Amino acid sequence: MRPTSLTRRICAKTLAPAVGPPGPPTYRKNLIKMDDSPEARSQLVAEKCVSLGPGVRRIVAGNAGLMTGPGTNTYLFGIRDVAVLDPGPDDARHLEAILAAAGPGIRSVIVTHTHPDHSPLARRLAELTGARLIGLPPPGDGRQDATFAPQHLPLDGERLPAGDCQLIAIHTPGHASNCVCYLLERERLLFTGDHVLEGVSPVILPPDGDMSAYLHSLDKLQSFDFERIAPGHGGVMERGKEILGALRAHRLAREAKVLGGLRRLTAATLDELTPVVYDDVAVERHRWARLTLEAHLIKLAREHRAGESDGLWRLTQL
Repeated sequence: MRPTSLTRRICAKTLAPAVGPPGPPTYRKNLIKMDDSPEARSQLVAEKCVSLGPGVRRIVAGNAGLMTGPGTNTYLFGIRDVAVLDPGPDDARHLEAILAAAGPGIRSVIVTHTHPDHSPLARRLAELTGARLIGLPPPGDGRQDATFAPQHLPLDGERLPAGDCQLIAIHTPGHASNCVCYLLERERLLFTGDHVLEGVSPVILPPDGDMSAYLHSLDKLQSFDFERIAPGHGGVMERGKEILGALRAHRLAREAKVLGGLRRLTAATLDELTPVVYDDVAVERHRWARLTLEAHLIKLAREHRAGESDGLWRLTQL
């Protein structure tokens, strides 16, 4: 599931002092346009199978939209024996495209998380092919694909066979509590699901999604050896470590706006605070931004920097 707004592609970045009361540094970005992206937009056509490297292919599901961008990316590993990562929504055309590209050799279906745009097709694929379902079970927050019943729960750091290669499972809670990224070491390519997206920052969906966990997971990924990121939505991104740093800076800059908004308003509901903190985001996205705002506020409450009473949020440290 995609988000509010961040960048189209990070080209360079600088940190500058925040304007106003003391707080984390704001984030200032220099960007290049989407049509200057290293991966052409023509490669993100629904149900078109595209090679991303030796034994790695991608098929974009036909579920393009505000929160899914060009559509959910499904990745195939291997030629004879095939692993499918994030099969996507339960859609007949997408199922047909996956089966046509993979042939009879699907051995496993792996998911990064269980939001409805990523995992529902897993069950049908498994029924048709006998593939083993791999991933963490759906949390009970009402936003998940309850049909996903994994046969194997990947351990943090576990190496999983995927076609003729291996994927390293990396637990990265934040966007959702069951998010897992997968690293293809030989290509230095990290598959992130919705933890990192092209051009935008992911929505954090409380109470299951957790802002503190998200920031910790970004830091955790920095310790792995990768160069490119293959996201759940959008094209492959170069300079993956820079993108992680930019996402972290973006989240802290947004947190600074939350604190600044509470200073100005003194006390505010979520609905009152959302347009203040997300004044740079289109109004039609504010219902999603409100969720991430709540995640920021929960983090600040845990840190004893803000608190809520009768629906009103206030600073606890002035």
